[in-house]
Amino acid sequence: MTAIFEIGMKQYKVRAGDVIKVEKLHEEDGAVLAFDSVIAIVDGANTVIGKPYIAGAKVTAEVVNQGKHKKVVVYKFKSKKGFHKKKGHRQPFTTLKIQNVAK
Repeated sequence: MTAIFEIGMKQYKVRAGDVIKVEKLHEEDGAVLAFDSVIAIVDGANTVIGKPYIAGAKVTAEVVNQGKHKKVVVYKFKSKKGFHKKKGHRQPFTTLKIQNVAK
């Protein structure tokens, strides 16, 4: 069974057992979360689409860990002026393991 659900204005397509990275959630490692903002569920030939969400549908996930992506370097330079500016950014994320998709 495949589900499309929403976390933080972003949509993810998942199945039971998938591991996904989402925007940082303020939860402890090992916490079990239930998301009820399920947009669509595909179960073989049956497809259910919500308006906007499916009532009673739920995606259950476990928080695996918290982390940061690779550094993105922003470099500003103006020729012949001696201006150099270097900044870096590492976006935090939460890794989730999908346990169950229920209608």
